[in-house]
Amino acid sequence: MAEKRKKTPKTNGEEQTPKSRLSPADLRHFQQLLLQKRTELLGNVSKIEGEALRQSRLDASGDLSSMPIHMADLGTDNFEQEFSLDLMDSERRLLVEMEDALHRIETGTYGICEGTGKPISKARLEAQPWARYSVEYAKMVEEGRGTEGQ
Repeated sequence: MAEKRKKTPKTNGEEQTPKSRLSPADLRHFQQLLLQKRTELLGNVSKIEGEALRQSRLDASGDLSSMPIHMADLGTDNFEQEFSLDLMDSERRLLVEMEDALHRIETGTYGICEGTGKPISKARLEAQPWARYSVEYAKMVEEGRGTEGQ
């Protein structure tokens, strides 16, 4: 995923990427929070994947009888499998966001809004440590007034 960062002018005419204003202790805290959430999410993805990819109701229940499966049961199984796969895809995208946030910690740009170049509040980072935008800019993106990925 290509990252675009808001650049700020340097005094000699060159541009630089804004650096995080968070303390080293804050950065360690958010790094640990991200690693913990990533571990939880990886466990969830594995569990969802295992459940979603089961082949049929017979395989899941261990029922070896030759009783036919009702069409409604097949429809329910298909719906549940599709729902689980969509959830798994969403969780995988969130994992990518977490990896990107960990990379921003390493590069010193964590906690800086990628849309405005201004600091993201600690409260927002506590609630969503993978946030790449400030609350204000995220609202603008949702309303179509900001550009995602800038």
